[in-house]
Amino acid sequence: MPIKLTRLADLNALPFDQIIDARSPAEFVLDHIPGAINLPSLDNEERAVVGTIYVRESRFRARKVGAAMVARNIAAHLEGPLADRDGAWQPLVYCWRGGQRSGAFANYLSQVGWRAETLDGGYKSYRKLVAKLCHDEPFPSKVVLLDGHTGTAKTELLQLLKARGVQVLDLEGAANHRGSAFGARKGGQPSQKQFEGVLAKTIDALDPQRPVILEAESSKVGSCIVPPSVWQAMKGAPRIRITAPVEERAAYLTEAYADLWENPDGLKDGIQALQDLHSAEVITSWRSLTATGQFRAFTEDLMVRHYDPRYGKAKQSVALELHSDSLKPKGLELLAARIESAINSL
Repeated sequence: MPIKLTRLADLNALPFDQIIDARSPAEFVLDHIPGAINLPSLDNEERAVVGTIYVRESRFRARKVGAAMVARNIAAHLEGPLADRDGAWQPLVYCWRGGQRSGAFANYLSQVGWRAETLDGGYKSYRKLVAKLCHDEPFPSKVVLLDGHTGTAKTELLQLLKARGVQVLDLEGAANHRGSAFGARKGGQPSQKQFEGVLAKTIDALDPQRPVILEAESSKVGSCIVPPSVWQAMKGAPRIRITAPVEERAAYLTEAYADLWENPDGLKDGIQALQDLHSAEVITSWRSLTATGQFRAFTEDLMVRHYDPRYGKAKQSVALELHSDSLKPKGLELLAARIESAINSL
């Protein structure tokens, strides 16, 4: 009997060893249930062929041709990725609507002897739950924003707070981007739907009786748009502002962005993105500093000339300001403890 999802948290409680996405690779890349593997019943080209036959010829012929393709693909999966699964293995299979592709796949797996089930409504049922949390319903918990100048270790502080048991929603982590012109990370950004899926999973698990802390971001993190329910909760939320000396911030950021210094093209692209905001002399200076490996000097000058002035123009009310002279590990641990003790009083 198809499994019906009522909330995203159900996925963690289901007694399945593997979630199989039977859709085409193109559909899977755009978005999928977190943790699922892609074993397509029809690949991209085959899906297009069957669709064309369905529209231009007949439904019967499309099903006949499609069935042959599905059978060959499932056979390849059984002889390949699934060859080492034992008799106790229990998979959950889904496709777009929970129809023919997943049904055929699950039927084959059941004939082998595995306890295979399908997802009622397929991917669309999962996506409805994500959209409900990210677009339709109000954010369930009180939001507190972690604010501060560039280089005040906000992302690391979020992780330290999470380790202390504080509820955290990590927008930059979900977007795989550091939220600046130099924010690209290895692997690139997820699709908008994948971004929302990661956020929705965290939102669904929140305790509404406890506050959740987020980094103060703009409405976009790289190319990912912060979904409406989250953005509305962030507007007007109380802010804890972190301050630290510029020298300390530069030293911290130089270490935190070590991957960027090893990526000359990404560094050049970041500087290029700022050329309309600064004089040719400044841009040339930054290029010279990075070309000669003077990353600490570049980082400090970038903050002084670019990020700090723009941060100062964004006038936001602050509920609490916390200063730290050190952004080294011990200083950050002490800062995280101060933030934790302050959250519930805001």
